Amino acid sequence: MSVMTQPPEGSAGPPTTVVLFGATGDLAKRKLLPGLFHLSRTGLLPDLRVVGTSLDDYDRDSFIALARKSLDEHSHDVSEDQWADFSQRLFWAPGGTPEGLRTGVEEAERNNPDGYQRLHYLSVPPAAALAVVKTLGEAGLAKDSRIIMEKPFGTDLSSARRLNTSLHEVFDEKQIFRIDHFLGKEPALNILAFRFANGLFEPVWNRNMIDHVQIDVPEKLGLEQRASFYEATGAYRDMVVTHLFQILAFTAMEAPTALDPQSITEEKNKVFRSMLPISPEDVVRGQYNGYLAEPGVAPGSETETFIALRCFVDNWRWAGVPFYLRTGKRLAEGQRIISIAFKEPPKSMFPAGSGVGQNGPDHLTFDLADKAKMSLSFYGKRPGPGFRLDKLSMQFAVEETDWAGSVLEAYERLILDAVKGNHTLFTTADGVERLWEISAPLLDNLPPVRPYAEGSWGPNQIHQLIAPSTWRLPFERGWREKK
Repeated sequence: MSVMTQPPEGSAGPPTTVVLFGATGDLAKRKLLPGLFHLSRTGLLPDLRVVGTSLDDYDRDSFIALARKSLDEHSHDVSEDQWADFSQRLFWAPGGTPEGLRTGVEEAERNNPDGYQRLHYLSVPPAAALAVVKTLGEAGLAKDSRIIMEKPFGTDLSSARRLNTSLHEVFDEKQIFRIDHFLGKEPALNILAFRFANGLFEPVWNRNMIDHVQIDVPEKLGLEQRASFYEATGAYRDMVVTHLFQILAFTAMEAPTALDPQSITEEKNKVFRSMLPISPEDVVRGQYNGYLAEPGVAPGSETETFIALRCFVDNWRWAGVPFYLRTGKRLAEGQRIISIAFKEPPKSMFPAGSGVGQNGPDHLTFDLADKAKMSLSFYGKRPGPGFRLDKLSMQFAVEETDWAGSVLEAYERLILDAVKGNHTLFTTADGVERLWEISAPLLDNLPPVRPYAEGSWGPNQIHQLIAPSTWRLPFERGWREKK
């Protein structure tokens, strides 16, 4: 008997087989298997089959044991009834051959004569992705299915075009879902709601009212045993093209004609087409002290572990407004912040010493962490005699609402959307190639890497990049916690 709760708001997906390539890897154990369990348990994917496959020497029993350990470590409140139900949904296909893969899928789908929606999740190294795509084609499992691709989507324009050409030999573009887990987070969707559902903010969302935008994603983590991958990519290829530019598109896009995937994708791609090429003079690259001593890092490597840049969306709404992007490893804090800095009033009538203008511009801040928050800061009068102004803020946290329990983890939302064929939170071949196109001037003439201390906010040159403004992080005042 199926053990599940009433699904949260949103319709359930169809009967689905998820073929999980790289099923014994770290991402599968930390995120994908717990996420699939949650989608099954909540009734969002009520008729789910998971076919694990990899080149490791596993069978169905050992895969089920791996999944149980994964849920014990990374899920909460797994009842024995729920586990008994989920374990029956787990199957194994030996990796490497089309025949073995097809046999494993057929075993999983044996009890449903009406068929399953197939979703192939490629949690594999970039070098292995096209071999998996070829195997799917030879196994006859590509038709009418969908495929999720993990980053990177190439490392420059020519490699991105080669990748897309090879993909399109087996899958149509509408079948391909290039995943960016940042966009699966609730706050990313909240940007669309905030902008287009409220008459208060959309009228000021333009060059006349906004001074600049910051998208800041520092990380405390280091390489985490990913030196070979990181040496071939670096912070720009790893984070900016695949993550930060996607967030920029949601922040800068025009209102779509409808809240459907095609309309939203069109507006995102218009932003990418409007972006000016990235100038090396607008970029600061950094490398944390100690990177060269990491196992697997080449001697004398100039791979950046930090990147900060200034870029522009050269259209009617945003002409002249700088977008500042920053991300890196081994920094002071782990954060995911979008901060909109509004222009200062053109003239102040307040007396000297009032404090106006001394605490920077008004900011609207989105925290894209798992516990979603938003904050609006502004000046207000301090109670008492005289006219002293202080910076105040209004804050909202999703965990304070009655519907916090229905929040989906990013990978869960994206898997569910891919099952349903919803491309809203995924990027397209055209979008990817355009981003590599505007990146070419930078990649052809990389500025030098600057050293920075672990636990800092990056090289000192970042302050020259944003002057006369300042970086929003670190915050002078922290988020208020609900008591």
